[in-house]
Amino acid sequence: MEKKMSESYTVKTSNVLPPDTNNHQTLYGGRLLEYIDDVASIAARRHSRSKVVTASIDSVDFLEPINLGDVVILEAMVTHTGTSSMEVLVKISKEELEESGAMSLAAFSFLTFVALSDDKKPIGVPALIPDNDRLKWLDETGEERAEHRKHRRDRSKALREFFANDLFD
Repeated sequence: MEKKMSESYTVKTSNVLPPDTNNHQTLYGGRLLEYIDDVASIAARRHSRSKVVTASIDSVDFLEPINLGDVVILEAMVTHTGTSSMEVLVKISKEELEESGAMSLAAFSFLTFVALSDDKKPIGVPALIPDNDRLKWLDETGEERAEHRKHRRDRSKALREFFANDLFD
């Protein structure tokens, strides 16, 4: 089975309100991570039509602060698939509504999700069909990002022993 990238496309929009901000009056990074994981999981579920679990937040690149009063717009879609895993890109923009109405790219993130059966075992996901050449590039470069994830996961397993012990012994 195959699915187009656009079939997983998901948008989340939210006002940046005072409880969402830090002492600099910008969106808390943790709040943004919550939004990112939420919208990305929906995109992964749309693609797989199954339960999913976040396997990793591969990266979050913060490019501009998102200020109090801005609107944050998160666009997510599956950009690469493995056997049971899905890479999801989340593009985060901010819109300043009250003055200029300017929009700009504030951040982007890649996450990995695994599709699960009802008994919480990994299951296969549909292959991915890019809708255009730009999206084809995302899918083609996904293999390189998957290799980086594998290397990082192997390194994390090696570090497990280190972190399992008291840091001050």
